[in-house]
Amino acid sequence: MDKRKKLYEKLKNQYRLIVYNDTTFQSVWSMKLSMLKVFTVTSLASAVIVVLVILLIATTGLREYIPGYPKAEYRQMLVHNALKVDSLEHELAARDRFFRGIQSIMSGEIPEDSLSIQEETPQEQVQFVEYNHDSVFQDKLLAEQLSLSIQNNENKATELSQIHFFVPLKGVITEHFNSSPNHFGIDLVSVPNARISAVLGGTVIFSGWTLETGYVIYLQHEADLISVYKHNAELLKNTGDKVNAGEAIAIIGNTGELTSGPHLHFELWHKGSALNPEQYIDF
Repeated sequence: MDKRKKLYEKLKNQYRLIVYNDTTFQSVWSMKLSMLKVFTVTSLASAVIVVLVILLIATTGLREYIPGYPKAEYRQMLVHNALKVDSLEHELAARDRFFRGIQSIMSGEIPEDSLSIQEETPQEQVQFVEYNHDSVFQDKLLAEQLSLSIQNNENKATELSQIHFFVPLKGVITEHFNSSPNHFGIDLVSVPNARISAVLGGTVIFSGWTLETGYVIYLQHEADLISVYKHNAELLKNTGDKVNAGEAIAIIGNTGELTSGPHLHFELWHKGSALNPEQYIDF
């Protein structure tokens, strides 16, 4: 306790700082100080300087010179890469769903999306229509006519040579079908904003974005036919939509990495094999 008192008394001892004129030895300025007061003032001044330096570094570009702190372009690159990875994950998931749907269709099964839609439909929304018993004869006659027309269409659809294909795009062929370099289709060039039409009536089994071919739309037709339209600028139909032959489904574009200019890459597939569209469609 005595040592602490002596130390505290030493800190409280008063000292005087005097400035003399070197020529006349006259006192110019003086100040009364103590060790405790000097220590307090020095601590406060040091704390203020530290706070100001921290604020200066945190609010200006000087923080980029701190070792380990990333630069602005690096942070932007990290955000861009994170968004790109997230988009790629969505595209991979969509591609996997598309391939599973194609496999289900080829094997004669119902795609998973259709099953989920059917399972999610609540029974309360099912509407029952009262049957007209007075038109039994007319209904039977109409059913017979429809069954005959469907059988005739199925017999015709089995022969590819008897199917009438609509031209998907009025334009000029710039690259022909060639399976050796994996070019399973033809490239058509036309005027800007030209409409792309469905070659046959069918169902949209995929409508979305892919990294290499941009906006793509796939149509499933009868007789195990699938038509593909790539590098579109805009898609006019969604997955699951029913389309008629000659109906507009997309706008010509230049999207995707595997493109060198505005054009349509058109493919035609039959039972998993690529067909030369020029053998079936008069371009």
